[in-house]
Amino acid sequence: MLVYATAQDFADYTKAPAPADIDGDLERASERIDELLLCAVYRVGGDGSPADAKERKAITRATCAQAAWSRAVGDPYGVASAFGTVKIGSVQLERVGGGATSPPRYAQDAVSILRTAGLLPGYVIDGPYW
Repeated sequence: MLVYATAQDFADYTKAPAPADIDGDLERASERIDELLLCAVYRVGGDGSPADAKERKAITRATCAQAAWSRAVGDPYGVASAFGTVKIGSVQLERVGGGATSPPRYAQDAVSILRTAGLLPGYVIDGPYW
């Protein structure tokens, strides 16, 4: 699996020192970016990374945006999109369902960065459906 950003990339993006535990967040963010890029068409190098420097930079920035957003909302594993209520003391998990809307899985900044770079072929529908 490719990890699209480093701790230094994250620090450059956020204009703050990267947290000591950022590597795991960047790995998970890279997985979310892979989901967004599923139908994207772009050239890759021998290791599978984007060949074009502009596209590579956009994917790195989107990965950093996704990691920063995941940290900010406190949901690095995306469990909030599956559960409406999570209670740790006496463990209470309540499934989101019915007419309830689930929280988004993707950072809107990450989606915007990829769309602006021409890497998303359409629109990402995440969260409440119309």
